[in-house]
Amino acid sequence: MSSSYNHHLLLLLLLLCLIRSFSTELITAALCLPEESSALLQLKNGFSNSSSKLASWQPGSDCCLWDGVTCDPATGVVTALDLSGRSLSGGLDRSLFNLTSLTSLNLAYNLFRGIRLLDFPFSKLANLAVLNLSNAGFGGQIPAGIGRLEKLVSLDLSTLYLEELPNSTLKLHDPDLGTIIRNLSNLKELLLDGVNISADGYDWCRAVSASTPGLQFLSLMGCSLTGPLHSSLAGLRSLSRLRLDQNNLNSSLPEFFGNFSSLIVLRMSSCRLQGSIPQGIFRLRNLTVLDVSDNSMLSGRLPHFPEDSALESLVLFDTNLSGPLPPSIGNLKALSRLLLYSCSFSGSIPRSIANLTQLAHLDLSFNGFSGEIPPVRQWSKISEIILTSNNLTGPIPSSLGNEGLRNLTKIDMRNNSLSGSIPASLFALPSLQLLQLSQNQFSAQLEEFSIASPSLNTVDLSNNKLQGSIPTSLIKLSGLKVLSLASNNFSGTLEIDRFQNLRNLSNLDLSNNMLSVRDGSNSSWYGSFPKISTLKLASCNLEKIPAFLRSQDQISSLDLSNNRIPGAIPRWIWSIGNGTFNYLNLSFNLFTSVERPPPDLSNSSMMILDLHHNMLQGPIPLLPLNTIILDYSHNNFTSSIPASFSTYLNYTVLLSLSNNSLTGEIPFSICSASYLQVLDLSDNNLSGSIPSCLMESSIELGVLNLRGNQFHGSIPENISELCALRTINLNQNQLEGKLPRSLANCYLLEVLDLGNNQFVDTFPYWLGNLSALRVLVLKSNRFYGAPAHLPGTKEGNCTFLNLQIFDLSSNQFTGNLPENCFKNLKAMMFRSDDGLQTVEYKFLQFSKSSYYQNTVTIMSKGQSMTLLKVLTIFRAIDLSNNMFNGSIPEVIAWKHVAA
Repeated sequence: MSSSYNHHLLLLLLLLCLIRSFSTELITAALCLPEESSALLQLKNGFSNSSSKLASWQPGSDCCLWDGVTCDPATGVVTALDLSGRSLSGGLDRSLFNLTSLTSLNLAYNLFRGIRLLDFPFSKLANLAVLNLSNAGFGGQIPAGIGRLEKLVSLDLSTLYLEELPNSTLKLHDPDLGTIIRNLSNLKELLLDGVNISADGYDWCRAVSASTPGLQFLSLMGCSLTGPLHSSLAGLRSLSRLRLDQNNLNSSLPEFFGNFSSLIVLRMSSCRLQGSIPQGIFRLRNLTVLDVSDNSMLSGRLPHFPEDSALESLVLFDTNLSGPLPPSIGNLKALSRLLLYSCSFSGSIPRSIANLTQLAHLDLSFNGFSGEIPPVRQWSKISEIILTSNNLTGPIPSSLGNEGLRNLTKIDMRNNSLSGSIPASLFALPSLQLLQLSQNQFSAQLEEFSIASPSLNTVDLSNNKLQGSIPTSLIKLSGLKVLSLASNNFSGTLEIDRFQNLRNLSNLDLSNNMLSVRDGSNSSWYGSFPKISTLKLASCNLEKIPAFLRSQDQISSLDLSNNRIPGAIPRWIWSIGNGTFNYLNLSFNLFTSVERPPPDLSNSSMMILDLHHNMLQGPIPLLPLNTIILDYSHNNFTSSIPASFSTYLNYTVLLSLSNNSLTGEIPFSICSASYLQVLDLSDNNLSGSIPSCLMESSIELGVLNLRGNQFHGSIPENISELCALRTINLNQNQLEGKLPRSLANCYLLEVLDLGNNQFVDTFPYWLGNLSALRVLVLKSNRFYGAPAHLPGTKEGNCTFLNLQIFDLSSNQFTGNLPENCFKNLKAMMFRSDDGLQTVEYKFLQFSKSSYYQNTVTIMSKGQSMTLLKVLTIFRAIDLSNNMFNGSIPEVIAWKHVAA
């Protein structure tokens, strides 16, 4: 018993020793120093929102246990303070700088709203190794005191994401970058994104390489740096991350970048890089991220990629890289992002791309890729496949409907030449949200599908050749928000109430098919129809405005154009949308009137109102205020233009009342429409003189089309020196007198059509310096004189170099034709193969179908021809019915001046 007792006693003594030793350790873990606890509490009190952000910071408690505070366990001094990401605001108390043992200070991502760093004694924190003040709202000059912190290993003063905070931009001017980092030779990380450094390549490159040779992470994004990149950067052999995005370097990529063997990240997007990408960069074994996007002058071709490449992100969009994708692209086994859109790549997409099993984002859009889309099967991580605007042909590979593509959310292959049928399996991809296949050549019938993705919210199959009826399964996609089937060959009768169960539907476009859309006679479903924001039923054989629209209180855009809707435009249509209704197109219908009295539209949000090509008659309807585009053309309105009409044009940019039967004069009040850029009153019965303010006062007006009226008098004399007119069409009026010399102030003028009037003047050689002038029509007037100045100046220096249509016919010009001047009509000799460019250009292109076009009438082989679009392939010279004599200049015979 005695030995047993002794044994237990010994164990008890050992246990007591252990407990004492442990408690001694607890006791020796020093408490926070009172003066430092006090400093931290003063710091907290300086913040305006600290009570919830720093709840653990309480008087009487150990500050070493406070959130964000780290102490030295031996001495109790505060060595690290991390208050990042807490949205702290208010002031920064100077007591912070009494914590002189700090080795790490992180105040990043707070809201200090322009507090000046110059006001604080950073040099007191001489032990700092890590200083992070990034995106915290500090502003002004970076103080010299930071440059005295010689122990710094990491310095981050970035301000790149604080545009919304006033006065939150830092700068390095005095002292400059070189001065600040001169003594920071221990730096491994230097991040100054968004700091205004404003240094040229020689200065900042030499400063960084000389002072911080061991730098591993250099980030100077958006620092107003210029180039070129200096060779001294080659000394930074330890660099693993280099980010210089959003600077105007105007430089080539140095070959020595290919020697940075430790480089993991190279980002130089939006730097105005030029020249070719050094091939050595692609062969860097450790490189995982390469981003030189948005450098339109950067060229070159992709090399052979090694099999051991570590690349995970290859981002080259918006560059001028060209050539094919090499088959070795399949060697990039770790690649997750391949973004090559808006480049100049061509050739087929290599089948080896299927080997990129880690790929999540693929965007090859806006290139010249051709051929078929290769099959893919093992892309289990793919999220986006974007192949927009290439020359791809053939069918969509059936493997794209592979159920293994469970993460695929977006397929965008619009604007190619894909053909065949659309695989029904695409609609079953479980995560698919967007299916965009518009502007292709799909021609088969759209098949029914039994399984549908619940997440599919956007389906755009417009501008194809799909035929047959619209599948019922498509109309049962419960998550659908956007459905566009426009411009196909779908046929049959479609009851609009079939869409009533698509509770999320906001955008529906069935336009330009062979459908007959009906809203039925049963109105019980009107209130349950989805809240549509955009509805387009153009060319749908409608015979009335769908009545369910009366209950649509969120609609903003409605297009019922090119149907067969007769009668009056109802009063209620102006009130739908509950203040959101901003676009209405009822053009090309059979409307004869606007139901009166019109409602009060003083608070209307209508921006675009298009009623052209109907049979509307009577006075011009005064409808919504503040429209931007107002088109009443091609109707039967017979009134004069009311003097109060300008009240409705406060924000109007385009006004067209052409091809009506309007009478009377143009009211001078129309000049108060200060935003007006296009005024088309052509082909009416308007009379009187042209209001001088239209040409003498307006500085916005770009198109003035008054052709086909009965205006008399002369062109206003004092045309503004700020004239913005690009088109003046006064053809077929009764104007007379001389042309005002101030027309030469319209330096943007492209089309000047003064034909079929009674002008009496010599040739207006003084217009010859209008370099934009493409169309000059003076036909059927009483211009006269010898051709000494035709076309040219008094000194015989021929101008009008860009004229493409030149019509002097049916005047009284005399003398010989000057061959030397016709030789200088360069645009007459140039033949363009691009039939899509236009002389008149498109004004106000709000959408693909919303713009203004000029018209020019010329004679061709004795026939009058009105050109809606003046194509660049059209050239015309008409000198007929004058009194010219002598021989026809030989140069005219070899000019390409045919339609």
